[in-house]
Amino acid sequence: SAMEKVVLEAQLRRALERGELVVHYQPQVTLPEGRIVAVEALMRWQHPEIGLVPPDKFIPLSEETGLIIPMGEWILKTACEQLVTWRRQGFDIHRVAVNLSGKQIQLDTLPQTVQKVLQQTGCPAYALELEITEGFIMRHPEQSIALLKQIQGLGVELSVDDFGTGHSSLNYLKRLPINRLKIDRSFVWDIGENDNGETLTRTIIAMGHSLNLQITAEGIETDKQRKFLEDLNCNEAQGYLFSKPLPAEEVTKLLQRKG
Repeated sequence: SAMEKVVLEAQLRRALERGELVVHYQPQVTLPEGRIVAVEALMRWQHPEIGLVPPDKFIPLSEETGLIIPMGEWILKTACEQLVTWRRQGFDIHRVAVNLSGKQIQLDTLPQTVQKVLQQTGCPAYALELEITEGFIMRHPEQSIALLKQIQGLGVELSVDDFGTGHSSLNYLKRLPINRLKIDRSFVWDIGENDNGETLTRTIIAMGHSLNLQITAEGIETDKQRKFLEDLNCNEAQGYLFSKPLPAEEVTKLLQRKG
């Protein structure tokens, strides 16, 4: 309801000030070796009364209210600091991926913010990957391309998230200054279940590789899915088969075990 929304918004503002927002990290592994080389940073809200508030409850609200701007800068900084910590501890984590919201991409100051965070945290630009959803780019193509070029100019990696769910054409994809495609989980879940999904996954991987892009598949839950993707030379994978999103200290334990 509208009232609930007002209450939740006030609480979300407070959450940012009080440190109730936390970041969980989902490992991304190389195929076929299964080595953890990257993590995706995901925002969680640990509410003092309700407990963990799911992202689909508070992320849309934060976009509507503009709170996503300070929250987005916060997660960027937190994730970069964490990556620097892991690297100092001797773990070979190549990069941390952070999602950008449409609201953030619409800000001309985004490249300056990214640069500021890299300087503050000492995170190398090449170790940060920013993810943009295909849907947003399709709605604002020219604006997106101009801004992404600026960000890529900083040396940061760019990836298109949820790829395959929108309508981007190959021509359009060629123009995007990106390094990586992330195949949406809905296609991965079709593997072994639905020929259309498999065909699309094959096509996306072939298309990405023909443009010299790296490919990460999301939402991998079974060995069958993993095998299918390995056979297509998909570069990296993330999903519950490898690990769910975890607090930083849990990822550290995982890295120690894997090491």
